[in-house]
Amino acid sequence: MFTELTAWVLSLSCPDRPGIVHAVSGLLAEHGGNITESQQFGDPDTGLFFMRVEVTAPTPRDELESALGALAARFHMTWSLDIAGRRMRTVVMVSKAAHCINDLLFRERAGTLPVDIVAVVGNHQTLRDLAEFYEKRFVHLPVTAHTKATAEASLLGLIDELGAELVVLARYMQILSPDLSRTLHGRAINIHHSFLPSFKGARPYFQAHDRGVKLIGATAHYVTSDLDEGPIIEQDVDRVDHTHTPETLTAIGADVERRALARAVRWHAEHRVLLDGHRTIVFR
Repeated sequence: MFTELTAWVLSLSCPDRPGIVHAVSGLLAEHGGNITESQQFGDPDTGLFFMRVEVTAPTPRDELESALGALAARFHMTWSLDIAGRRMRTVVMVSKAAHCINDLLFRERAGTLPVDIVAVVGNHQTLRDLAEFYEKRFVHLPVTAHTKATAEASLLGLIDELGAELVVLARYMQILSPDLSRTLHGRAINIHHSFLPSFKGARPYFQAHDRGVKLIGATAHYVTSDLDEGPIIEQDVDRVDHTHTPETLTAIGADVERRALARAVRWHAEHRVLLDGHRTIVFR
């Protein structure tokens, strides 16, 4: 009789020691699992071992999780198990710039980004029409120095209400408080140009043009209480030269930002990113 198989993705980290791969693959084999993809890395700097496995198995989730829990206790593992390809429930935060949110919404609709964008949150109304064009709920949460705490409490309430697993700051031009950053640890991704700290403040591409930069870059990283210094997931660059105006540099920068952010979001949603202290391990 045919038994229905489920495709799972297992990601884990633990102190490095002999026998981890054997133990994991043996457990999966004992439960009828067929490994279809496996990647691992031992970090000599931190002494930690990282592994990501895709496997098809007939075992019910609770039985597989129970077995993995016992194995995790043995190896002091941090681990997660999910259905491979499941779309991750995501809240996207925006201000006025449209390039990143438009790209994420288009990729989601096209089926190339494994997320379910359950709400778009803006501190301005500028992008409401864009969100509603894609039939997304738009929530306006204005932020001032006096309302920041209230706005962040409302945001956390919305995240809980929607069961959101990931928060993406798609050029959201507000700094999250240390408390909120800690609450969203490992599940909030930000994107910014890579001119920092050289060109701070307004009009960074005009500052870059004035200095004659030769590379335009962007960095996607996890949000931490250290502004723009969270663990890096992805970076991208384009080469430029003296013929580019500040306006063309800005356009190139927007393109680089959306590419880097989309890759970071996809890799996170596919459980390809594991935290390694202030760095990340990315199994591409």
